Amino acid sequence: MLSVRRLTHRYGDTVAVDGVSLDVADGECVLVAGANGSGKTTLVRHLNGLLEPDEGEVLVNGTPVDEDVVAARASVGMVFQDPRDGFVGATVGSDVAFGPENLGLPREAVDERVTEALEAVELAGRRDERIGDLSGGEQERVAIAAALAMRPDHLVLDEPFTGLDWPARQSVLDRLRALHEAGTSLVVVTHDLRDVWGLADRVVAMRDGEVALRGTPGEVRGDLTGVGVRPP
Repeated sequence: MLSVRRLTHRYGDTVAVDGVSLDVADGECVLVAGANGSGKTTLVRHLNGLLEPDEGEVLVNGTPVDEDVVAARASVGMVFQDPRDGFVGATVGSDVAFGPENLGLPREAVDERVTEALEAVELAGRRDERIGDLSGGEQERVAIAAALAMRPDHLVLDEPFTGLDWPARQSVLDRLRALHEAGTSLVVVTHDLRDVWGLADRVVAMRDGEVALRGTPGEVRGDLTGVGVRPP
């Protein structure tokens, strides 16, 4: 389980997230929606210790993130809005392999994870290509593959469909659906609810750093416009 307790984060004098509490149960898919600047990205970057709260705390599987950041990052896979923020390898294969290698897995297990993850985002056979030579959409798919290769308990994706063409969007969505059905909890940050609406167990809408609306898709659909979110 992911537990956010009264979390506040400031950038200087600006309060980006203001006293937010949120639980994500094991196997649950939660959409975090809101307009630009509502605090979505700042909130989710606390889930594996990329940011430290000014107040409050985050727990991953019952353990505060600040007590074991390594365990938090092994349990919570993160796909950034700008995929270049997360790349550590020069080639597709080396980047996707980085996480499993750092888990100390044997070579055969690493190769299996890399192959499976690249197939999921339709990049099979492109391990040796340099990431810098890829299109923006292809780089997004590499970032998703790198997170999938970790086989995390919880997967956080910040605008994961940006720059993807229709076949790639469907491939990624199919993979997310399979992960959800297998028990991986998903937190998907998005301003466009169309792709993932049918996948969601719950929707959390943010406005001005606070949770303005939360509930099942059916419960919140009629109120989304009022918090600056376009219904699907």
